[in-house]
Amino acid sequence: MSLLKILIFPDTRLRTVADPIGSIDNSIKKLSQDMLETMYAGNGVGLAATQVNIHKRLVVVDVSEEKNDPLILVNPEVEILNFEKNKIYAEGCLSVPGFYEEIERPNMIKIKATSIEGKKINLKAEGMKSIVLQHEIDHLDGKMFVDFLSNVKRQRIRQKLLKQKKKKKI
Repeated sequence: MSLLKILIFPDTRLRTVADPIGSIDNSIKKLSQDMLETMYAGNGVGLAATQVNIHKRLVVVDVSEEKNDPLILVNPEVEILNFEKNKIYAEGCLSVPGFYEEIERPNMIKIKATSIEGKKINLKAEGMKSIVLQHEIDHLDGKMFVDFLSNVKRQRIRQKLLKQKKKKKI
């Protein structure tokens, strides 16, 4: 396994819509393991392939305290949203390091996807797991949590991250 390089906002490649995965071969399995290792190394709870500049519909998630309950989803789709029960969570992102903003999302969703073993799965998620899954699936569609913020907040984050990037290059 190896750590992957995470793209940092406002990198335009984060806006690429991911392509569906046709067949789950060894390269997809290795990618999922590398993504898990990268997510854990960054103290994240989710990672989409788009964030590591691989534009395939693959996400990894682990919201367990012990970081020992990974969920790997191929071609995930949000099937049903419960709009009556929205929750506000402070969301962060490995592609937007150091920033946490309150975002309102549906608290309960249904996902249909394929497991890394190639089995069709349907799952219901609520609370933190629901929020993380929506966040990661947004990445596959070229969307980011900063898109839910005001233009002023988004530009402030953008400027701070660009400034940090310039400092690292010096």
